Amino acid sequence: MKKHLILGALTLPVIACADMTPTQQRAVSGTAIGAGGGAVLGAIGGNAGLGAAAGAGAGLLGGLLFDQSRQAQDRAFQQGVAAGRAGQ
Repeated sequence: MKKHLILGALTLPVIACADMTPTQQRAVSGTAIGAGGGAVLGAIGGNAGLGAAAGAGAGLLGGLLFDQSRQAQDRAFQQGVAAGRAGQ
């Protein structure tokens, strides 16, 4: 029974992200990573809940900023490809 719960816990996040946009995936990933890291640091400081909340907020912001950067890179690449084709 315990193995099934562990397998489900590992599989569920992968399935849940299947229908998400890249922006949503990056926001959720950043939030989860930030909350985990914040909980660990908060536990060291004496308040895991507060650390998790702060980490989740910071992770969400980081995920969204990373997404904006990736979108800008993709647009620049596409414009460069289009300009290269026009020059041929």
